Amino acid sequence: MEIIVKENNLRIDKYLSEHTDYSRSLIAKMINEECILLNGKPTKANAKVKEQDVITIVKELEIKMDSQPENIPLDIVFEDDNVILVNKPSGMVVHPGNGNYTHTLVNALLYHTNNLSDCNGSFRPGIVHRIDKDTSGLILVAKNNQAHEILAHDFQEKKVKRTYIALVKGVLKHNHITIDAPIGRNLNDRKKMAVTDKNSKHAVTHVTVLKRFKDYTLISCELETGRTHQIRVHLAYIGYPIVNDPVYQKNKTTSFGQFLHSSEISFTEPITKENLHFQVPLPKEFQDFLDGLEEL
Repeated sequence: MEIIVKENNLRIDKYLSEHTDYSRSLIAKMINEECILLNGKPTKANAKVKEQDVITIVKELEIKMDSQPENIPLDIVFEDDNVILVNKPSGMVVHPGNGNYTHTLVNALLYHTNNLSDCNGSFRPGIVHRIDKDTSGLILVAKNNQAHEILAHDFQEKKVKRTYIALVKGVLKHNHITIDAPIGRNLNDRKKMAVTDKNSKHAVTHVTVLKRFKDYTLISCELETGRTHQIRVHLAYIGYPIVNDPVYQKNKTTSFGQFLHSSEISFTEPITKENLHFQVPLPKEFQDFLDGLEEL
């Protein structure tokens, strides 16, 4: 795996922790074991990288915890020989990494089945795409490499259609809006994303108003691109942050996390070629909050 550096004067261990799923401590171990090269040569964890440097991850260091099955209940919406569609609860990390090596969706999947694709290595068996830890809803998993490669291509070609439901603070005036604004790392807080023209990627979110409440709006969102935290960042950028978002809005939050739910997905089964569509309801915490709001 090769990574072309797009920033200057960051330590290599810090840069990789922000651009991969490896924790900083694991990166340091991998550098010491010469599993990571900088411009083709062994390096040190405190080495500074610059734009156009090439970081090569030669191999992973296996961590037992990241591949241990755990008996965690799964809400499986659909399963056949090739794919699993899971309704992920808010609060569950999708796969091990960055200090979360247990209690992830991957740990639960490994307990459920021995058949998961290994295209993404031991850290992410079966994982074709991700949703944030505190985003609930539908996530598609591949059970073999052929299915994984086809699904990955379909995601890239925008053939997989996903709809998210979100509750935002404030009353949106327009019934339909499109947010077209590039997203990259927040220059002041490397753990956050932001709308920026520096080291950013094209990002487009389509928003439709579903219902208006006093001080709130329930919306659906469709992604034209799939950037990290895209919906959360875009909505905060236009002044309508997602309710209960612990990162992109300043109001007090609960442990449930942002009111953002991956509610619908349409895709073609990669092997049988059957056109499939699924929809799941809002989580109880999300629905209970909605039920307490005053409609306009």
